[in-house]
Amino acid sequence: MAAAFGLVAFAGSQTAGAAPAVAVTGPAALHWSTCPAGSDAPRGTYCSTIKVPLDHGRPDGRQIKLTLSIAGDLNAPRTLVVNPGGPGESGIGTAKLVWSSMPGDVGAKYNVVSFDPRGVGASTPVSCGDTKKLIKHPAAPYTPATDAQEQARRTVARKVAEQCDANAKALLPYITTENAARDMDRIRTAFHRDKLDYLGYSYGTRLGATYATLFPSHTGRMILDSVVDPSVTTYASQFDQNLALQHRADQFFAWVARKDGTYHLGASGVEVSAAWDAVRKKLDAHPAGGRAGSAELDDLLASAMYTDLTWADVAQDVSAYRRGDASALLDATDQLAFGGVNPAQLAYNCVDDAWPRDWSAWHRDTTASAPKAPLFAWLNTWYSAPCAFWKAPTARPVKIGSVQVPPVLLRQAKDDPATPVQGARRMHQALAGSRLVVAGGGNHGQYLFDGNTCMDRHGSQYLLTGRLPAADATCPATPAP
Repeated sequence: MAAAFGLVAFAGSQTAGAAPAVAVTGPAALHWSTCPAGSDAPRGTYCSTIKVPLDHGRPDGRQIKLTLSIAGDLNAPRTLVVNPGGPGESGIGTAKLVWSSMPGDVGAKYNVVSFDPRGVGASTPVSCGDTKKLIKHPAAPYTPATDAQEQARRTVARKVAEQCDANAKALLPYITTENAARDMDRIRTAFHRDKLDYLGYSYGTRLGATYATLFPSHTGRMILDSVVDPSVTTYASQFDQNLALQHRADQFFAWVARKDGTYHLGASGVEVSAAWDAVRKKLDAHPAGGRAGSAELDDLLASAMYTDLTWADVAQDVSAYRRGDASALLDATDQLAFGGVNPAQLAYNCVDDAWPRDWSAWHRDTTASAPKAPLFAWLNTWYSAPCAFWKAPTARPVKIGSVQVPPVLLRQAKDDPATPVQGARRMHQALAGSRLVVAGGGNHGQYLFDGNTCMDRHGSQYLLTGRLPAADATCPATPAP
């Protein structure tokens, strides 16, 4: 689940409306018009497509489609390419949201371009077929009580991997971060830019750092926000994430306790944690609406760890359930359940890194993690378990920091549960000359979307001037809701 939810601030955008066709002239002219039906592009976003090689080692071989979106003045002096994270998250809706959130002086200097990465959405998507039949709700509890329960979930993970292979066999070996980074250089070329200016959130930090490693001479102003650890595999990073998620949950429980007069879930973090566990057990025995058990509640908690802006809603939903009204809780858990398997996210995660093929390693490592992260250890393992059975070969990873890259700006929240702070510090070590700005709090995705004026100032000044802070810096946390 590392960086699994993308950037939550980008949810809930409106459907794109009709837009007049506009064009960029030049050898690689791009035609901008209405975004694809069903995309999450907000009104006022324009879309275009380019072709890139499926296999960059065979540039004249099969070509696949990348769908791009743009917002702002097409004639702006600079272009900022943005990735919202994931991996496997659609980026079409990101351009308008980023550009419209920029201070006016930054927005006047940049147009903002985003894209659905290869394998995602409107860019030659990966399909795993109908996986909804494999995942029933209420789902079994994440922590298996018996060998049979563990075996049942392993069977689902294996079937997901098999369906992905059956439906996307020709694509899967090429859905990698390295290829996505090479695609970004094709985007740079299409815009006739000598250098790529870039803003990447969450997994987008890995994508950006990979680009800088592959194309240091074409790397311009680069902000990496909520930073992925470049020194460990995705398999290993999920166990660091377990601890960070549990720590953030403890902060959530303490926050709820301070508002006991509103939520009535306990006057201390310990009491709230106990009340939460009691709700989980009740849902296991009697799933709400016949479809929300403890696993669905655990999914809701995990999603709420990414930003404290959702904490009040989640606490209220659980409080209402305890009073006998399950409607809001069901609405929230139904929304998460509707998402199901994310084929593109699995495709990137499972091929980018090597994963243990012997299930005993997964069982051993998860069992060791569970005492310190009881709410998240098995949840995280089952989220990525199809990678134990993935058919496509593992790609050779790009070693971030193996070459000298231009200085970049790293930004991180101290208690970020999805990309723990130690990963940002390791990226800082890997990218010589970078600057790291750390905010208090734990919200995932800082620049423009957390309301932190200190963090926004650092980011905007860098985009305007190209000058990094003179030294690493800290910012206070955004006040909790």
